[in-house]
Amino acid sequence: MKNKMNIGWVLVLTLSSFNAFAQSTVNKLPYWAFGGFVRSENIDPIISPDTTARFLDPMSNKQVAWEANDTFNPAAALKNGKIVVLYRAEDMYGVGIGFRTSRLGYAESADGIHYKRKADPVLFPANDIGKKYEWPGGCEDPRVAVTAAGTYVVFYTEWNRDIPRLGVATSTDLVHWKKFGPIFKKAYNGKFFNIASKSASILTEVMNGKQVIVKSNGKYWMYWGEHHVYAATSSNLTDWAPVVTSNGELKELISPREGYFDSDLTECGPPAIKTKNGIILFYNGKNKAGDGRDTRFNANSYCAGQALFDKNDPSKPITRLNLPFLRPMKPFEKSGQYVNGTVFIEGMVYFKKKWFLYYGCADSRVAVAVYDPMHPAAPDPVTDK
Repeated sequence: MKNKMNIGWVLVLTLSSFNAFAQSTVNKLPYWAFGGFVRSENIDPIISPDTTARFLDPMSNKQVAWEANDTFNPAAALKNGKIVVLYRAEDMYGVGIGFRTSRLGYAESADGIHYKRKADPVLFPANDIGKKYEWPGGCEDPRVAVTAAGTYVVFYTEWNRDIPRLGVATSTDLVHWKKFGPIFKKAYNGKFFNIASKSASILTEVMNGKQVIVKSNGKYWMYWGEHHVYAATSSNLTDWAPVVTSNGELKELISPREGYFDSDLTECGPPAIKTKNGIILFYNGKNKAGDGRDTRFNANSYCAGQALFDKNDPSKPITRLNLPFLRPMKPFEKSGQYVNGTVFIEGMVYFKKKWFLYYGCADSRVAVAVYDPMHPAAPDPVTDK
């Protein structure tokens, strides 16, 4: 009888342990994180290539099919009560990602779902101060935010097919832009001017119902980087100084993790958001191809993560999600230029008390997912190991 009772208790404990394990591996978000985000099932993708659009390219002085090949990696902002998406568009005059010319297109929506596009791009290589940094590769992967005074600031990759550099431009209407060139050109006597730099997420906060650029400890703050997450500060939004260590090297704030969805890259996403719980950095995690990857996700796939930083010291990471809150699931997120699967987040807007997240799908299309804080959905499911 005693042995039978022991066996029974072992069975109960085993089942309890199994249930606890199963619950621990469910993709649930912690209190500080945003989500879940719900895709627009019957609408996405919201922006796809247009083979009919033509644009008089000032560099070649020819009409080019500027968004014929791919449309992806969008930024987003509010203007006059509407959402504007600035999306990267590649023409057809090259082979492979980064070897065509990219320009930024403009699309506008009253509901955040249905979009009307302008016929011409709004930010592109031209005979201006950006020419030597942007031609022939173009203007890539924008992130945009707005000041409380109404000035839009876009950070984007200037790609001359030699060195990718973070560039910046400002506007009052999201259509007409003033370029300022590479953001690290002046800092530390140009020490970081000729390094590869991408993906800038400036610090924002929702104030009086509007998401705006804010300062931290008296300066503007951004996270940036593709492999590691770095930071930079500015007093004028156009000239930026990277945050460095006592040895004068770039300070790594977060880095890839062996065995997780972000095992290969931690690339900054939309503007970071200051909340009551801390600063949330939304980022794109790339999985490794071989040893050290997260076997629950495709090799080389891009999934979306969140990291929490101290709101009083934005250089201090606190924690981050171990599972992505958005991952490639739809066919258009797993087919196109990047068939390993990509949800590449770059734009997020607070609109009608909801968060609209815009992302690139397999480097080929643009889609949106919406988070309603009053009725949060579950994040994308994850298969257990």
